[in-house]
Amino acid sequence: MNANDLKIGENDSAFVITAVGRANFEYAVPIRELVNSNEGKKSIRLDLKECTAMDSTFMGVLSMGALKAEDNGSSFEIYNASDSLKRLLVDLGVDELFSYHEGFPGESGCAAGGKADMLTTAETVEEAHRKLVEADDANAERFNDVINYAAADVERLKKTQSES
Repeated sequence: MNANDLKIGENDSAFVITAVGRANFEYAVPIRELVNSNEGKKSIRLDLKECTAMDSTFMGVLSMGALKAEDNGSSFEIYNASDSLKRLLVDLGVDELFSYHEGFPGESGCAAGGKADMLTTAETVEEAHRKLVEADDANAERFNDVINYAAADVERLKKTQSES
């Protein structure tokens, strides 16, 4: 991920996120942190105009954000998603978690990238895939191995940290 491939900004009513290129697990970590700190207080608007693809971790974190927003009375809005990106969300059974819009979602802010540590990345991968299964039981078979591998990785990394 390049420094400007993910931008996050904030205004009075919403966080505005812009994703460029291939949105993958590296993009997911800052969004997960935003979702966990937001507590559903503000809407989240994601502009995918220049996004070419999304991996399952990224889509899992988006689902996490949408479910949390729904629980707290806010919204998770996707702007300018191509048909192929919408199809990815449909294939995972999470498309109905979002509202879709065309146009300008608002100004996004500063680059929100940077390399996350391995533990945070592993935790994000595990949590994102668990949310995909929570959103649609049909994803359990598809992502069970990913969840188990990520969970084992989290435990290994925590053990390594505690020994250091």
